[in-house]
Amino acid sequence: MHATATVGRRLFLTLNYAFLIALSLMCLFPLLHVLAVSLSSSAAASGGLVRFWPVDATFDSYRYILQKKEFIASFIVTLERVALGFTVNMLMSILCAYPLSKETKDFRSRTRYAWFFIVTILFSGGLIPTYIAVSKTYLLDSVWALVLPVAVPVFNIILMLNFFRGLPREVEESAFIDGAGHWRTLWSMIVPMSLPVIATVSLLTLVGHWNSWFDGLIYMNFPEKYPLSTYLQLMVINSNPMKLDPTNLSAALEISERTTRAAQILLGALPILIVYPMLQRFFVKGIVLGSVKA
Repeated sequence: MHATATVGRRLFLTLNYAFLIALSLMCLFPLLHVLAVSLSSSAAASGGLVRFWPVDATFDSYRYILQKKEFIASFIVTLERVALGFTVNMLMSILCAYPLSKETKDFRSRTRYAWFFIVTILFSGGLIPTYIAVSKTYLLDSVWALVLPVAVPVFNIILMLNFFRGLPREVEESAFIDGAGHWRTLWSMIVPMSLPVIATVSLLTLVGHWNSWFDGLIYMNFPEKYPLSTYLQLMVINSNPMKLDPTNLSAALEISERTTRAAQILLGALPILIVYPMLQRFFVKGIVLGSVKA
């Protein structure tokens, strides 16, 4: 038997749904506007005629961008950074979170190591010492300069270790009884049971590496080595990012600064827009379970 919802409850649900729909549309409208501008003609975009639907739809801006060596080079650098950074971050997060999830009687130095990591959240060495460390280790102009300084994400470790502590202890004890060691238990038992928090940490890691632009600006001395986010940041703040061939007048007539910027921004955000819905169903569960100590 189901209880009948009261008038107040129905009113609350209606207002709540209306508010969430309005908020979703507010977040969606800028993306739709950028998409419409990128698909519009140069005259329509320059004249401010584009709102949320393309005017004189054309793919000329996308064809022009995909022929730009700078954009393709920055895209490749970002893919390399994401692949290396994701692998290093996930390995370090799992390998650090597993021992820290043990009880003090099982790992006597657990508290000492936990505070060692927590202090790094409260205090940092600063920009200049970090740059000097990267420079003295000969990482400048290398993709490792974008990966190694952030190789140990403490926030992700805290999420993961709290999730590990919430898993049934009997599962781990049964693995030890069957003769498995810590390494086999971690990869054969703990990790498969921790898919929600692993998916959450994976999403945070992917988005963090893909959107990071400042480290590429200070650690890379050559524009062709900039990651995509750094390239887009410089393109957006640059007053004249387009350098068209003066002999190619047709290109100058078909595309404009606004349409090119919009197309590059959309292409830069497209991979994250594709990956996020796949991992979103794990996101809330992983954050909640990983943030509450069992």
